[in-house]
Amino acid sequence: MEAVSPTLINFIIFVLAIYVGFHVVWNVTPALHTPLMAVTNAISAIVIVGAMLAAALTESSLARYMGVFAVALAAVNVFGGFLVTRRMLEMFKKKDKKPAGGKA
Repeated sequence: MEAVSPTLINFIIFVLAIYVGFHVVWNVTPALHTPLMAVTNAISAIVIVGAMLAAALTESSLARYMGVFAVALAAVNVFGGFLVTRRMLEMFKKKDKKPAGGKA
């Protein structure tokens, strides 16, 4: 009997992670979006460190380029996450009311 290819197992895990991640994020209530974004920014920062280690410790050039690409994508994700979080937090700030009287 032949063993199942590790590539196939990794692909199945990847597809299941996409499926579960989509349903978890889609069913989040709007009140939890800001804390969720903060957590995903922290996770993306951990992904950056892991991608740096993977890129540095690999021996093939293709794997090194893939690691650099992973670092770039995770950095874009962190930056975009902070922008979205800032915009969402600005929505909750009280707006300054202008005086009711006109100019004199």
